[in-house]
Order: sequence, then structure tokens, then C-alpha cells
Amino acid sequence: MSRFSRLALVAALAAAGFGCSQQQNPANPAAPAAIAVPTTPEATIAASIKALRDNNVTALVNTALPAPELAKLKADWNKDMNAEPLTDEDRREFADKMAKLTAPDAEEKMYAQIQPKLAEFDKQSAQQMPMMIAMGQGFAKSTITQSKDLSDAQKKQAEDLLDATAQWAQTTKFTDPVLVKAAIAQICKTARALNLKSADDARALSFEQAMQKAGIVLGGVKAVLAVYGLNADQALDSVKLEPAAANGDAATVKVTYTAFGKPFSAEAEMVRVDGRWYGKHAIDRWRTHQAEITSAKPATPAAPVSAEAGK
Repeated sequence: MSRFSRLALVAALAAAGFGCSQQQNPANPAAPAAIAVPTTPEATIAASIKALRDNNVTALVNTALPAPELAKLKADWNKDMNAEPLTDEDRREFADKMAKLTAPDAEEKMYAQIQPKLAEFDKQSAQQMPMMIAMGQGFAKSTITQSKDLSDAQKKQAEDLLDATAQWAQTTKFTDPVLVKAAIAQICKTARALNLKSADDARALSFEQAMQKAGIVLGGVKAVLAVYGLNADQALDSVKLEPAAANGDAATVKVTYTAFGKPFSAEAEMVRVDGRWYGKHAIDRWRTHQAEITSAKPATPAAPVSAEAGK
């Protein structure tokens, strides 16, 4: 999973306030769509939401970062993905898991394997789940409270959303056989759509191909969550944007949306870099991440000075 950490970071940054929109090429509808660059903070967020709604990770990433950072990410992609060589065990494990997920009768076999454990898990979760959720909720709230990156208003918004998420988790029966079967069906459907036959195939993906696969995974995750009543697409469809403040290359956009049947609002801080708008906190996090990578690299040792050179 560590090999996909940079991809995960980019996707998270995109979701945090980056965006893009696409325009179909009328001359060749089958050709890749041209990217239209948003010109206002609101347009950037709106286009980001559309890309997330469409599971278009390629579009998100292509406009998620200023050009130099994006170029570096693409240039380092294959090197990072192949930093550690594949072993025969890696290949066997990958092939075994994909075979189980994509077999014609995968859904039936997976449920048959899980079904005997559902009643036992359901009995245990009835006692343990509320406590575990409460503990996780408390830990998350403590983290939010101590955050130095969030304003008081942002902390309140995050806590409200956390409370709603906890309530959803406490009232959802994750072991319901009907829901389990539906979730398994979505997982198997996603695995088949990935169409990856081997670990070597996965390692050989180009940056662009990996982004397309990430879009398939994003769609699969949303489908599984929807089975359990958490409909991300409905929340995205409910978003409304309005400018809150602007000062040169900095702006704030008010974002309102509905999730878990309740209204929420947030403020997105945006910055303009080289004429384009990006999420401020996301850009700051990315640059911090890059600085950590640079500082973690061992310094190049200086060339030894020969005795003759010192004469």
C-alpha cells in the first residue's frame, strides 16, 4: 500500500479543494477531453466536485497541482512504484486475491465464507461497536480540537460532521445479510472492472493508466458506502457555493451541502498560483510533504580530496 501513498495523497488533495472541468472534443468524441481551466475560486471547487461526482481522478490530478509539482509527480511515478522488486510470493498473493474476487461465482463463494461468522460478529458488535465508535469519536474530536491548521469555525464544522458520521455508524447494521451480499457484489464488480491479471500488470501501469484505475476504485468505494446508506454522490449533488471574501491572490468560498439528511457548511480557503486557483491547505500540505521527502534523502557525500590536490 505504501507504493500508492503518493497517489492517495494527490487524490485527497484534489478532494480537499482542487478541481478541473472537461470539454468534449467535437471533432473527435472518442479523443481525451480537453481540460478547461477554472478562472475563479468557485469554478475551481465546482469543477472539482463534478470530477469527484464522475469518479474522474485523472481530471482531478491533472489540475490538482501547479505544473512543476505535477511534472515531478509524473516523472517519479514509475521509479516510486518499482522502488522494491516484486517477489514470487507477491505475484502469487496478488493472483490469488484477484482470482477470488473476479471468478464467475466470486460473490457466492465469498458470502458462503463470511456467512457463518456474521451471527457471531453481530453478537459481539452489539456490545463492542458502540464503545469502539465512541472511543474513535473522542479521539477524533481531540485531534480536531488540538489542530493548529483549523480555525474555530472549521473545527466546529468538522465536529458536527464527525457526530453525524458516528450516528450513522451506530445505527447501521453492517452485518445485515442483504447488505453484505450487496457490498460483496460491488467489491467484485470493481475488481473485475480493474482488469488487472497480475502484479506485474499493476506495476507496469503508467501514471495516466493508474489514475484511470483509481477512478474505478473511487466509484467502487462510493458504491459500497451507498449500500450502507452513505450516498456520497447525493452529498456532492447538494453542494452550493458562494464567494465569502477575496483579497488579491487569496479567497474564501462558502460551501453548503447536505449529508446524513442534515445541512452542513464549510469555508474553503483558496490561493492563486501562476494565475490558477488551488485549495490553500492542500497546497501547504503538499509542499510540506515534498520538503519532508527532500530532507529524508541522504546528503550526497563530498568527493574525497587527494593528497596531490592539497599540495
